[in-house]
Amino acid sequence: MNKLILSLLAVTCAMSVQAKLVTKTIEYKQGDTTLEGYLAYDDSFSGKRPGVLIVHQWMGLTDYEENRAAMLAHLGYEAFCADIYGKGIRPQSIAAAGAEATKYKTDRALLRQRVNAGLAELKKNPLVDTKRVAAIGYCFGGTTVLELARSGAELNGVVSFHGGLDSPTPADGKNIKCKVLVCHGADDPFEKPEDLAAFEKEMRDADVDWRLIKYGGAVHSFTQPMANDNPPGAKYNARADQRSWTDMKTFFAESFN
Repeated sequence: MNKLILSLLAVTCAMSVQAKLVTKTIEYKQGDTTLEGYLAYDDSFSGKRPGVLIVHQWMGLTDYEENRAAMLAHLGYEAFCADIYGKGIRPQSIAAAGAEATKYKTDRALLRQRVNAGLAELKKNPLVDTKRVAAIGYCFGGTTVLELARSGAELNGVVSFHGGLDSPTPADGKNIKCKVLVCHGADDPFEKPEDLAAFEKEMRDADVDWRLIKYGGAVHSFTQPMANDNPPGAKYNARADQRSWTDMKTFFAESFN
């Protein structure tokens, strides 16, 4: 586990010594495909609480997403990590991850079905206040939660961390019913200027309640400690990571109010 995430968890736990993290691996279905997600909550909080869906980066569901789920749980949220690829499908190389992610980026209908299945699974949990639900995603997951919003899903907000902003069907922006926050590396070499401009136009044309925050000096994958400039242009940035997490918390406070 990355030292930064460990320290953040330690601070959070110290603030609530009675906190007990409860985690579960959950199998669920999308059509005939078996998916395997990960649930986390803190049982020191009583009653229903907001739910947050987490969508993984292109390597599939890993301990990175599970650590983020723990961090959200200690903030008082019920966190569920969705599985887009399917049970047991966890790419072990950049090439394999690229091939797997491409399957869904080129089939946005299937991508929306998979992420909506995860949202439905989160909402089934009896501890979740279904009137206060959001989704966050990293890289591939950032693209995915924007597609979730474009599908017309009922939720309060979505947060994309260094996600792809292209949209093959920009008219679908009119289906968005929630607030949108995009946390973007100002120097991300993978995001084409024309895609960024098209995203902004889509949000404006659809009259979405949206915000785009750019972090100076940050490139792609800036929230991921395992990103070490391989591939080039994807690198962790502790300052942007911490700032974007704070921006997410502010966004949630507003969205769940």
